[in-house]
Amino acid sequence: MSTVKSNELLQELRKQVVALQYKTTHYLGIQPAAILQHVPAPCKWSAVQCLEHLNTYGRYYLPALEQVIATAEKSNSRSETTFKSSWLGAYFTRLMQPTENGQLRSRMKSPKGHIPAVKPEETTVLNEFGQQLEQLENLLSRAGKINIRNNKVATSLSRFIKLSVGDTFGFLIAHIHRHVLQAERAMADSPHPALKAV
Repeated sequence: MSTVKSNELLQELRKQVVALQYKTTHYLGIQPAAILQHVPAPCKWSAVQCLEHLNTYGRYYLPALEQVIATAEKSNSRSETTFKSSWLGAYFTRLMQPTENGQLRSRMKSPKGHIPAVKPEETTVLNEFGQQLEQLENLLSRAGKINIRNNKVATSLSRFIKLSVGDTFGFLIAHIHRHVLQAERAMADSPHPALKAV
């Protein structure tokens, strides 16, 4: 990945999160339970299962990001004006990010602990997902004052594998895009027509 301006990267990621917040409130959040719970095929997830899967990752990464950012804020270390992904961070982000035409680059098996329940409760899942997006937007705003390349976050795979704050944001938001797209496809497969965005 080429070097980018840190503030521009964070602003672009915040715009993506705001768009996801809008979609959650004005589209996903208005659908009836029958559409959200529709399973498109055996061994496939419903829309609400996709969002609950994302919630399981948010429960790990958002507190981890909060801790690293809070520590960096206290140290008063200067933020860097530029950012460049590590090869591992760029790889993880690219692996998760859908292509421009909305295709997924690869199929993956979810790790233990990130497999959603068979039928999660829709309102609970949507409320948590919305709260997580709000927290993510707030963390992106705060990250503008720290060094998003030198401060590291341990991944959920292993505490010995760490990504920079910038790469963690990139990977996490790409992962959200991936499964929101999956959720939309599950809803589109439902025999019940989805409600239009308000």
